[in-house]
Amino acid sequence: MGQQMPRKMRIKAIPGTARRMSDVLLAESVPALGKQGEIVRVRAGYARNYLVPYGLATIATDSNKRRVEAHRVKQEELRLARLQAFRDLAERVAKYSVTIEANANKDGHLYGSIVASDISGQLRNAGYDIGVDHVKLEGPLKETGMYSVTVQFDIDIVAEVKVWVVPKATASVGGKS
Repeated sequence: MGQQMPRKMRIKAIPGTARRMSDVLLAESVPALGKQGEIVRVRAGYARNYLVPYGLATIATDSNKRRVEAHRVKQEELRLARLQAFRDLAERVAKYSVTIEANANKDGHLYGSIVASDISGQLRNAGYDIGVDHVKLEGPLKETGMYSVTVQFDIDIVAEVKVWVVPKATASVGGKS
């Protein structure tokens, strides 16, 4: 005889879902419902058949609520520490200027261009931990000169960095000095 198809596993009733509505604690952000860590009221069947089995939520017990609140406090402390580190870095970076050498013609037009990754690389070489995504350019730099470039760490933490684009020094041609 052939193999039998496995029976659909039956999920046991979830305590507190016998009523029409249940309070659940979201383990993941669910679109149109709420963000991770929020307590929302949903229909019992939605909680029992979708949210809990897929690991998107748990029943909002007092124990779970306390754990989430402790986790939320710790996350807020980490966020504030990160913002303070960004403020300090922005203050230090604003006092620094970057000099980038590039191939240019005698009129000052670059043969290539300077982009955010070039500026970020120079800042990293100088000891500032700044990623490419923090450097905001309106377009690539295509001429020699001094530019004021925005470095954005957070929505309200912004620094301006002076970037000097200078032509590369070329060696004398022909080997004569």
